[in-house]
Amino acid sequence: MALQLGDKIPDFSAKDSNGNDFDSASIVGKKAVVIYFYPKDNTPGCTAQACSFRDQYEDFKDLGAEVIGISSDSITSHEKFVQQYKLPFILLSDNDKKIKKLFGVKPDLLGLIPGRVTYVADKNGIIQLIFDSMNATNHIPKALETIKKMMSQNPK
Repeated sequence: MALQLGDKIPDFSAKDSNGNDFDSASIVGKKAVVIYFYPKDNTPGCTAQACSFRDQYEDFKDLGAEVIGISSDSITSHEKFVQQYKLPFILLSDNDKKIKKLFGVKPDLLGLIPGRVTYVADKNGIIQLIFDSMNATNHIPKALETIKKMMSQNPK
């Protein structure tokens, strides 16, 4: 069953782009978080999306939020992607698709392309936005707008 608005982000763990273990409990429930699922490293839409998150990353950080990108690509692929585009945020390898299943991210385009969904959760880990769109660059302003709204309603 797919996560809904108002649900708590479930605990998950994965390897990051450096091969280190990442546990969601280290961030989720401690600060606002943007978790975005994307189809594949080094494809035009995914690269545009990652670079847009990169370009706005300081805005997210200034608002106290962390950005986490997740795809089923390998750690090696993520490592190259991070280096090539100087991505400052966490990229996780979900090669067994367990995290995608946990969140209920559905494939798009007749099931041929992995889904592209962004989740924004408040500092308690409660989902405030679920944005499901194959238009890669629309995710960043939506996520930033939600974080800004959350922070104005509940300043630090």
